[in-house]
Amino acid sequence: MSNWMVRIAFLALVMGGGILIGILTAPGDWYAQLSKPAFNPPNWVFGPVWTVLYVLIAVTGWRQFETDRSSTAMKLWWAQMGLNFLWSPTFFVLQLPWFALVVIVALLAVIFMFIAQVRNSDQVSALAFLPYFAWVAFATALNLSIAILN
Repeated sequence: MSNWMVRIAFLALVMGGGILIGILTAPGDWYAQLSKPAFNPPNWVFGPVWTVLYVLIAVTGWRQFETDRSSTAMKLWWAQMGLNFLWSPTFFVLQLPWFALVVIVALLAVIFMFIAQVRNSDQVSALAFLPYFAWVAFATALNLSIAILN
């Protein structure tokens, strides 16, 4: 498979998966009625932020795939992708904020492990995951706050 096909495949997987999960698990009445902390951003913020993050996640994925598709870094990349895609159904569909907190804490840990794994071998990927780490850390605080308030 050519490099461009790999890049397009990763972009389609990450963006398509993120969009599909976003549509299928869109916040509804349950979420609207929850008590939220003062630092909860307006709903319109999430789409643009996740769009940028998913592009960074896709770029990082194809970089690792092209380097060594069986590496520890690639396994961590797949693990974070699975946890990322698991969080929204857990929180919004199953309506289990405490279990979603477990998922997002695991996601945050895997993102951290990924950054630590690649920081010396692929600084571009490590740097690309820093905004993702920061946003998921913020989302973890938000998830915890919502779980406590409700």
